[in-house]
Amino acid sequence: MTHHVEVAAATAPAAAPAFPIPSNCFAQTVTEVTHYTDRLFKFRITRPASFRFRSGEFVMIGLPNAERPVFRAYSIASPSWDEEVEFFSIKVPNGPLTEHLQKIKVGDTVLMRKKPTGTLVNDALIPGKRLYMFSTGTGIAPFASLIRDPETYEKFEQVILTHTCREVAELKYGEELVEACKSDPLIGEFAAEKLIHYTSVTREPFPRTGRITDLMTSGKLFEDLGVPPINAEEDRGMICGSMAMLNDTKAVLEQFGLEEGSNARPATFVVERAFVD
Repeated sequence: MTHHVEVAAATAPAAAPAFPIPSNCFAQTVTEVTHYTDRLFKFRITRPASFRFRSGEFVMIGLPNAERPVFRAYSIASPSWDEEVEFFSIKVPNGPLTEHLQKIKVGDTVLMRKKPTGTLVNDALIPGKRLYMFSTGTGIAPFASLIRDPETYEKFEQVILTHTCREVAELKYGEELVEACKSDPLIGEFAAEKLIHYTSVTREPFPRTGRITDLMTSGKLFEDLGVPPINAEEDRGMICGSMAMLNDTKAVLEQFGLEEGSNARPATFVVERAFVD
């Protein structure tokens, strides 16, 4: 399926917002919009010079379309060194924010709160051999940031990114991302050697079908990867997806003996609990 990409001209003027910008927000310009399916799109915005974040964190974003704009948590998909800020979003027909957000064009203004946060960061895990990143749908976004960060490859011998979607077309963002990583001048050498991309689909024919939790409990995931089942000595996990997927995957990792950690108390796996509508 071809997807529509819109990229900024170098001199795209920012549309003046009609409402005052809240003091705790940056007002940034959209530089690129890519629609993958009728449910998924990515967009990039300019990065404020003072904006600092750790790869894997999320930030609240909104639109300057109301006196009191609606804000939602979005994982930052770009790595901490990127000159722009990237987001990967679902489109919800009546979502208070996404209904409007999916219509943005290059040159439009997006509001971004100044303080990023989140648990899907390398610092929240104790050292290990393999890092599993379990994602469904747009839950791949924080991992899009982490697999582009050299620190991830310094800490782990193997980085396994799993991405489960309903339809094959929804895997496209992740496929392009992993391909780009492997030819990237900064991390290409590490990614080519250490990064494994494991995709599965739940509602269409595909070489690997089924939910990631089923592929883990049946052992198929480990068989396909040629690695031993998850164990607390060597393996670390990060989870991002729907609330049901988080709970189910967390339960499976706990059955394998892993323990949930946080920024304050690093352990063997972490979960992100912030979502878009």
